[in-house]
Amino acid sequence: MLLPECLDDFVGEDNPVRVVDAFIEELDLAVLGFAGVVPEATGRPSYHPATLLKIYLYGYLNQVQSSRRLERETRRNLEVMWLTGRLTPDFKTIADFRRDNGSAIRAVCSQFVVLCRRLDLLTHAVIAIDGSKFKAVNNRDKNYTVTKVKKRMEQVDASIARYLAALDRADREEGDIAEAKANRLKEKITALRSQMQFLKGMERQVENAFDQQVSLTDPDARSMATSGKGTGIVGYNVQTAVDVENHLIVAHEVTNVGHDRTQLMPMALKAQQATGSKGITVLADRGYFNGDQVLACENTGVLPCVPKTLIWQRQARPVHRAGLHLRRREGSLYLPGRRASDERARPIGPPRRRRPIPPSDRLLHLSSQDQVYARQVKADQALEARTCPRRNPSQARSDARCHGRAPANCGAPFRNLQIVDGEYALPDQNAEARPHRDEPPRSGLQHEAGDRDHRCRTAAASNPGLSAWISAETPPQPDS
Repeated sequence: MLLPECLDDFVGEDNPVRVVDAFIEELDLAVLGFAGVVPEATGRPSYHPATLLKIYLYGYLNQVQSSRRLERETRRNLEVMWLTGRLTPDFKTIADFRRDNGSAIRAVCSQFVVLCRRLDLLTHAVIAIDGSKFKAVNNRDKNYTVTKVKKRMEQVDASIARYLAALDRADREEGDIAEAKANRLKEKITALRSQMQFLKGMERQVENAFDQQVSLTDPDARSMATSGKGTGIVGYNVQTAVDVENHLIVAHEVTNVGHDRTQLMPMALKAQQATGSKGITVLADRGYFNGDQVLACENTGVLPCVPKTLIWQRQARPVHRAGLHLRRREGSLYLPGRRASDERARPIGPPRRRRPIPPSDRLLHLSSQDQVYARQVKADQALEARTCPRRNPSQARSDARCHGRAPANCGAPFRNLQIVDGEYALPDQNAEARPHRDEPPRSGLQHEAGDRDHRCRTAAASNPGLSAWISAETPPQPDS
């Protein structure tokens, strides 16, 4: 090649780094609060804040957060080399810039939102709010609460008691090994007692804290619960408001509160101020539902759309359950929008509680499967049976399909079955007066007397002594 290559040839016209370069070059960094914009008269000049800000924004867009990784990118990445003019600041310089110019970087984010408003990217006026847990540099062992301090003191007490018992056993032994073991146990007991003194002082410090929680490495970090059991982290709850149409972050806030119930109104106002709209619609999940926060949004131009929390309250007061109505007099939940006659037939009782079945609700009409009440059933159609409350509607429908037959449960109609051959059968006293019975009378009922006489005569023929007793007890039968 006759001429050396230029870095501009490796960066296309539609590359996002050109947008970053044009955006930062148009900012007045001195007004935004960046230090070092104007170099000192003496001494070696430092890196310009624009160069470090370009590196920071490039790492934000490409998910490179580590200062050491950003330093490596400045030495091997052609896009970063074009963006910085082949300058290679070390990781300490990048980290100090990010730490010392936090408020100025937030001002740059505000200027980006203003630019989006000028480009008409935030005209939809629908904002979605959600929170995310970010882990802090504070370790879980360096975070203390009332429960943690109490549990650790119990563990230290148990360890001291175990070492004292081992020390007593070592004192009863003889030799150099037992003596060395006793010395190690004494050192451990001394360390545990000093740890106990530290925990006692920490207990007083935790009780005096406003939220009864102390973090040693990062004082602002707080212990927060997550979805999994035993997976809590020590960090921050970052609230973010995003435009629904273009997915642009319009507002954000870092909090150390583990829940989102008190963040609806503050984030809605921040989003309204950032977008410049008089009326916005805010979308949030169930964790943001709070009556005070929703009421505070009234007359502010904020329309919150938050689902109601579906929690069954065990107290004797109305239940917050969407789509259901509570009747205080009857103590049951009913489906809305139904007629009075049909509404009575669709009760929904509270969970884990058996609903007593009224006497009129024990029969089912097979064709429509609607409930038939006792006052609507004719006297000649009622079954003479003893019943008990059925367990569920599906069992009742299965019983109704039997058409009067006796199912294998205690709640079915009870009836004495007739034996086919008539032996030991109970006679039907009024069989002819019941034409509506499910089954016709058995043949054994009609010929029961004749069969019994035939069996008696057969037995008497084989035993002469029994013949005289049968003839005295059995009345003569007419010839047929």
